[in-house]
Amino acid sequence: MLEGKIIKGIGGFYYVKTNEDIYSCRARGKFRNKSLTPMVGDIVNIDVTDTEKLEGYVTEILPRKNELFRPLVSNIDLLLVTFAVTSPEPSFVLIDKLIVTAEARKIPVAICINKCDLDEEKAEEYARTYELCGYPVVVCSAEIGKNLDSLRELLRDKTTALAGNSGVGKSSLLNAIGESFNLKTGSVSDKIQRGKHTTRHTELFPLSFGGYVLDTPGFGSYELERLSFRDLPSLFPEITRHEGGCRFAGCSHIKEPDCSVKDALIEGKISESRYESYKELYEQLKQIKEWE
Repeated sequence: MLEGKIIKGIGGFYYVKTNEDIYSCRARGKFRNKSLTPMVGDIVNIDVTDTEKLEGYVTEILPRKNELFRPLVSNIDLLLVTFAVTSPEPSFVLIDKLIVTAEARKIPVAICINKCDLDEEKAEEYARTYELCGYPVVVCSAEIGKNLDSLRELLRDKTTALAGNSGVGKSSLLNAIGESFNLKTGSVSDKIQRGKHTTRHTELFPLSFGGYVLDTPGFGSYELERLSFRDLPSLFPEITRHEGGCRFAGCSHIKEPDCSVKDALIEGKISESRYESYKELYEQLKQIKEWE
């Protein structure tokens, strides 16, 4: 019996990284009987059936500390929301939707602002927005190598999910810190290529200084799932900090008078862009019938 971490799942095979090797494994039938599916990120026990071919079976899934359903992944230590100062222009509603999803799943969040060499003033303005929320922020540039040590320290010894639109420089940043893998296709051994097809899949890539990064389809088109509009204020930490003084219980912080959140907004304790995202997401969630 060996313990390891599932770093990739494709074609009914799970690739489990132990201390020394990567084993290709099937899942025991008992998981299907329990309607339980192994996920990338799971810590599992495996029975080895062939020590030369490095093959085996997943026999046990250890308890998960968190999980996402799009993508299907577990045990994330950090969601690194990455966007560029410009080229492409950031979509703050998408950025804040990603953050809300992580907050709902109890996944720690950090912000990486790339391409700061294109507009340092705007980069600092965006950084202040998220520092007001209490999130760690790294302002960096893959192009000129700025603040890459801070990025390494943020990623070190964690399983980190990279989130952000195409073109923001996720691959460039990883290459700049010395990690040279192709995030679109993945650099894997011939063994892991078995069953490979053109459909994108979830995969963890090991970092040379400790930890893993995850790049996966699905983040760019994330939708809010399994959330009620009533939950939303608690998923914006800066709103949670300032909502205690509202006149009305259950205040939405949008139209009601004597709202301490709107007072904090006027005082600059909550950023305008975050508040606009909050209002837009609140309206989106209100349109979803709660029994759907």
